[in-house]
Amino acid sequence: MSRSVRLAPAVAALLALALTGTACDGGVHGTPGGSGVRDPYFPKAGNGGYDVGHYGLTLGYTPATRRLTGTAVITARATQDMSAFDLDLAGLHVDSVTVEGRKARFNRAGQELTVRPHDDLSKGETFRTTVRYSGTPRTLTDPDGSQEGWLPTADGALGLGEPVGSMAWFPGNHHPSDKAAYDLTVTVPEGLQAVSNGELTGQSTKSGRTTYHWHTAQPMASYVATLAVGHYDISRTTGPHGLPVLVAVDPTQAKATEKVLAKLPGIIEWEETNFGPYPFSSTGAIVDRPGDAGYALETQNRPVFPGDQLDTETLVHELAHQWYGDSVTPESWRDMWLNEGFATYAWWLYEEDHGDTSAQEIFEDLYDGDDEAVWAYPPAKPSSAAHISDRPVYERGAMVLQKIRQKVGDDTFYDILQGWAAAHRHGSVSTADFTAYVEKSAPHKDFTAIWRDWLYGDRKPAHA
Repeated sequence: MSRSVRLAPAVAALLALALTGTACDGGVHGTPGGSGVRDPYFPKAGNGGYDVGHYGLTLGYTPATRRLTGTAVITARATQDMSAFDLDLAGLHVDSVTVEGRKARFNRAGQELTVRPHDDLSKGETFRTTVRYSGTPRTLTDPDGSQEGWLPTADGALGLGEPVGSMAWFPGNHHPSDKAAYDLTVTVPEGLQAVSNGELTGQSTKSGRTTYHWHTAQPMASYVATLAVGHYDISRTTGPHGLPVLVAVDPTQAKATEKVLAKLPGIIEWEETNFGPYPFSSTGAIVDRPGDAGYALETQNRPVFPGDQLDTETLVHELAHQWYGDSVTPESWRDMWLNEGFATYAWWLYEEDHGDTSAQEIFEDLYDGDDEAVWAYPPAKPSSAAHISDRPVYERGAMVLQKIRQKVGDDTFYDILQGWAAAHRHGSVSTADFTAYVEKSAPHKDFTAIWRDWLYGDRKPAHA
């Protein structure tokens, strides 16, 4: 992780004066935006004082040198009167910053890029910040030991962002509570492909380099933004009601993953039946080599998979995240179970419809098993940042959903699954939002014991 720069007292005082503007520009009426949104597990993630509406990213990458050049045009709305604001950016060299076309002062301290615009920003004002930057993007190590950010591969690179890795390749407000539309233009050596979220709207080659234009219209949290550069076999088909399906597969993984990927349109159709209309304008997958990333990730529109981890269960899980996680996004990382518990439960339902085991039987096997890891902490309150992706979030989170199903019956339960996805489509939500939604959907049922024992309880409930 980036470390904050420690300043001598005199230097710190001068910097504070410059950022608050007390000696410049005829006086300041705003205050600096926050350098974080006080997430309980990643307090430095995100920033206060503004809401991003659009990222325009223009990148160039050369795998041979691992050099990235970038221009980020960030369109945002001020949510307070501001004299300065922060962007999250880990590593990389900032060449220049402008706000509304005028040169802005800036400084770096760890992952914080603090920007002081020439003129104060008024609450409600829409403003455009342009950051030009370059360098070798970093691979970041999460508290749980996994790697994210910018992952060099044998023939290119892979950008993965959960929970904060996207700040390794573009500046922004990197917290799931702030979602935005994206336009990504990336130029790579001719012969390589660059695959990202959304739809490919243009491609051209000139002077030995190829430029790809990707457009994501629906709001996207930065942690599910991705960029894959390398050699890919790209196929385009259609899914339910003509939904575009774009799949990019590393040629070395094509044969081994062909049968599973053929199930993708059918899985989307099944998930629409259970969860409601697919929330985005295209779908698909990106499949890289084993070892390029140690995990699959629900990147928006087309999840990323290592070839050796692509099976039907994982495909169902990551595609279910398009509803629960990508469209309906957690308000903080404490609410991770709203992603993983739902996606885990999606597989239980799929197995119930396509296999020999019901969701209730899976629930009972977990409850009767002797694996204490499932009960290590409550799904709605992970013990630390290192454990937001542990089994209680996934499996015990799914058990919460099965308890709700037991309580309300199938008809109301499926109304809850679909209604929750529809009511908060493209939004950010908390666990409190979900419990309130369930209680409103079944007003004559008492959920006190489920919330107390299964969602927030510190130990294994006494009764299944």
